[in-house]
Amino acid sequence: MATEKRELMVSLWYPTNAHEGDYPSAPWLPRVATDSYLDGVGVGSGNVAFGDTRGLVGAPVDRSRGNLPVVLYSPGANASRAFGTGVVQELASRGYVVVTVDHTYDAAVVEFPGNRVVTNPDGEITDYDKAVSVRVDDTRFVLDQLELLESGSNPDVDGAALPTGLPGALDLTRIGMMGHSLGAASTASAMYADGRIKAGMGLDGGGVGPVVEGGLDRPFLVVDTEGKGGKSTNPVLQKFWSNLRGWRLNLTLQGAAHHSFGDDAQLIPIALPFAGVSSEDIQEMVGTIPTDRALAFQRAYPLAFFDLQLRGVGHLLDGTSADFPEVAYSR
Repeated sequence: MATEKRELMVSLWYPTNAHEGDYPSAPWLPRVATDSYLDGVGVGSGNVAFGDTRGLVGAPVDRSRGNLPVVLYSPGANASRAFGTGVVQELASRGYVVVTVDHTYDAAVVEFPGNRVVTNPDGEITDYDKAVSVRVDDTRFVLDQLELLESGSNPDVDGAALPTGLPGALDLTRIGMMGHSLGAASTASAMYADGRIKAGMGLDGGGVGPVVEGGLDRPFLVVDTEGKGGKSTNPVLQKFWSNLRGWRLNLTLQGAAHHSFGDDAQLIPIALPFAGVSSEDIQEMVGTIPTDRALAFQRAYPLAFFDLQLRGVGHLLDGTSADFPEVAYSR
């Protein structure tokens, strides 16, 4: 592995006027990767079917909205870029280009073209400082490739044809980033290293590396839970928060737990009973918040944050909302 070039799998989600059936539907996770992942977590490949997303592979970009702001998505440790599909689809449907990144040898499973699957050789991450450093390099590399794409080049390794309307559709002066858990820490560190990222959102993740002391001068939204690792009990996250010099907001999703964010909120209660995980342990993972409320938060708040910071519109983040009584605000 040390002598091989490290490859990244990246997906671009964007608005389109195409209809279901016009293009192939994108699977939530490709078949070989699905089998590998389910076997790896003890669920068994025959017990759960993930199905397809609302994405259409190769569909043309809807250019009627002008150039589109860009949001990068970094998943949690040992997770896949697929785990944020719900929030990613919502952002794309609202006029964003969303770039999801699998961090190879960090992600539990990555499927490359030709059904080639790569897993984390160590089983899980233990060196978080190193992992975040690698993820920052990944992010900056992806940003470089987006610049090539926007200039008319094709950065795809295999030279696969780009969707119609994609080159020239990205507004690279309006780039945001978000992530869950280690992806949240990676978002903060990538912003610290690269000024191209104008706004960041972290879902239940702390700070790692120089950004904790160095802080940020650009907008950052900290989303946490009341449990272990939240800002009220995490001194590293408190230090990171205290050094944020730009627009900042801390939202606490009450009743939530660490896996209430991303597609895990829906998938864990369905899949993990097949692995023998108890209902009590599942509740510890996803909290007591009803699934529909966790998903409603994911649809509304990332969109509100990037709309405010990259488009200058919206008022959901002004203060508490009667529509979301489970969301507490702190500035």
